[in-house]
Amino acid sequence: MPASSEGDYSFAALCATRECVIAIPAVGIAETVVKIGNSSGRDIDKFAAFNLTKIKAKRVSALLVGECFVNLECKVKDTTLVDKYGLFILEVVKAWQDPKQRHARTIHHHGYGRLVLDGERITLKSRMR
Repeated sequence: MPASSEGDYSFAALCATRECVIAIPAVGIAETVVKIGNSSGRDIDKFAAFNLTKIKAKRVSALLVGECFVNLECKVKDTTLVDKYGLFILEVVKAWQDPKQRHARTIHHHGYGRLVLDGERITLKSRMR
């Protein structure tokens, strides 16, 4: 395990369980996202502390976050880059989208409470429907 990640609770959990859920939030819960990022699941139950809805996943034991726009159930596919780069290769085994958030605007973390809101929507001619 790389020294830079060995103290990280999520990193340790991923090493132990070899599965996770990647929850993708929309702008509506941005303040909560920052608070979640400033706390550790080692110290608190984040679902209870931030009043988040637990949803049972279909293919992994980790929980989905009901307030998130998308939840991706993932399993570790390859660990050959973990020691050198702290990088896991994940396989998405099930994807969920909240139908009530069909056109949600996602946020992207830039560190230290700085987030970027996804951009303007454009539609280009395509052969795909």
